[in-house]
Amino acid sequence: YGNFIDDLRVYVRGGTGGMGYPRLGGEGGRGGDVWFIAQERTTLKSIKDRYPQKRFVAGTGANSSVKALKGEKGKDCEVHVPLGISVLCNDGRQIGELNAVGERFLAARGGLGGSLVTNFLPCKGQRRIVHLDLKLIADVGLVGFPNAGKSSLLSKISHAKPEIANYAFTTVQPELGKIMYADYKQISIADLPGLIEGAHANKGRGHKFLKHVERTKQLLLVVDISGFQLSVKSRFRTAFETILLLTKELELYKEELLTKPAVLAINKMDLPHAKDNLNELMKQLENPEDFLHLLQEEMIPANTLEFKDIIPLSTYTGEGIEELKACIRKCIDEEAEQENEEYRRKKLLLLQTSE
Repeated sequence: YGNFIDDLRVYVRGGTGGMGYPRLGGEGGRGGDVWFIAQERTTLKSIKDRYPQKRFVAGTGANSSVKALKGEKGKDCEVHVPLGISVLCNDGRQIGELNAVGERFLAARGGLGGSLVTNFLPCKGQRRIVHLDLKLIADVGLVGFPNAGKSSLLSKISHAKPEIANYAFTTVQPELGKIMYADYKQISIADLPGLIEGAHANKGRGHKFLKHVERTKQLLLVVDISGFQLSVKSRFRTAFETILLLTKELELYKEELLTKPAVLAINKMDLPHAKDNLNELMKQLENPEDFLHLLQEEMIPANTLEFKDIIPLSTYTGEGIEELKACIRKCIDEEAEQENEEYRRKKLLLLQTSE
């Protein structure tokens, strides 16, 4: 999966408390806590490089003494993690989430200091193994089968410089780019490793890819107008079949993904017969039910994706690129406006109920 790490298993242990002072009823200091704190410009790879042991242990509480009957608390251990982290137990249960800068999560609590209750003996801190699971946070997620031209599109519309070549799996790690607009508005866009049939069952890059789609606000499906074939052994798929297959993979992984706003980019319009293929595809998309008999039953999704816009383009000639950028901006702005409207409505409702 390249140098990109999106899952890290770490050991965390809260500090042990300090000893109590039985003769004078002194209380030992509490052990320090282990905290995860969300911070920008941090990666799981940098954590792994900096702490190869992947162990985070907080400080021990100070013992009670004649000079200080109440011992000081042990030093906290603070670990800076990237945004978009889910904290999972060893059994896969999610126990926390860090999505905004400065958000904190208590990973391991320190033990109590020795006191009358504990017979002046200190308690050990909480210890456990947790998984830091990263899901990229981006405004737009590029979804498409290998070689659909996602990396070329990302390099055209943003400042990212992904590796591009004419073979199926060029993208082996997610690439993040930013679309810059004339009014200085920035929209982040993520090119994620290509899906293949059966990705929902973790084939190819399966879940490693699909989990990153969860946190994007909008989907941008990229489809090759001339169709797609992964290898000599696999079947050739037309552009229409490709769209249905992508929808099916997203649906089988998590149905909520289909509720996200989606835009369809039809790439490689510079190829011969592209215009004829486009006309045929548009007919099929207008009435998909009439063409479902062409496919095997297991390929047909229960729900079809509603596209806000369908844009034919060519990353080779640059046709349709500006139109796509404008369309992405419009969709994101509409979404933000809707969120603001909902927020205002909730505030108003709260005011009315409090009155």
